[in-house]
Amino acid sequence: MSDYHLYLSLIPEALIASMLEPEEFGSYYAVGRSGRVFGESIFFELDPSFRSDDFAFSLADERCVTQPDGKPKSSVYLGIYNVLARIPVSAIGKLYLVTDDGRTLELERADYTPDREHPLHLYQEFCPKSPLVASRLEPQAFCRSITDPTRPVNLPRIAFSDMTLGELAFDPLNGKADDLPYGYIPHLRDVLSDFTANTKDSKLVLKHVRDAVLYRTVQTGFYVGDHDHFAFYPFPSREALTSTYYDWWRSAQISHFD
Repeated sequence: MSDYHLYLSLIPEALIASMLEPEEFGSYYAVGRSGRVFGESIFFELDPSFRSDDFAFSLADERCVTQPDGKPKSSVYLGIYNVLARIPVSAIGKLYLVTDDGRTLELERADYTPDREHPLHLYQEFCPKSPLVASRLEPQAFCRSITDPTRPVNLPRIAFSDMTLGELAFDPLNGKADDLPYGYIPHLRDVLSDFTANTKDSKLVLKHVRDAVLYRTVQTGFYVGDHDHFAFYPFPSREALTSTYYDWWRSAQISHFD
């Protein structure tokens, strides 16, 4: 067993070896040692036995040692490009959501039940691309569709979350949207309403979402998968967020860039 953890970061995409425990790593990665750099992060912890010739594991073995001042090595980058595509879903463990002031929430995999309630969905993709996509497909079907190797345009693997649409999921044109914190509601209505007269399964809403996530808009959870493998990480209920995870949830709703 190695003396370090393996973390698959989605914001930005990277494979990182670290001697820090997940919560410590989340704080370090989002805030830094100085406490003057803010930025939300999302990362998976990988199976510590995972190895691949695609990554420079020799660097981790060499550099993940206690430093002269007694501190553990915080990070050794083993890959920064096309990382998710080269890590099988079977090697991906717990998911960690970090606020921009370094508070970390741990999510575990759970059994997935297809969402049959909502006819329309909104997905924020994190890796390897970061668009915002509307779809008539539930999460697993969306994942399998976008990673279908028989399609001329596809991704090998994808990580994403679903975002709440409220009444727009059922009535894009007339549904109330007052409680949705999106700055593109008219455009979103137009895209969603197109599904009534269009045979496409999915449509682009925004080409790129800034390197962050509005945690308060997450509907059911986070997903990672490809055409054959799929993992679901349910987001806590609002009741759990306001009680068990109160400190994290309070931080997640505050922008520290203001």
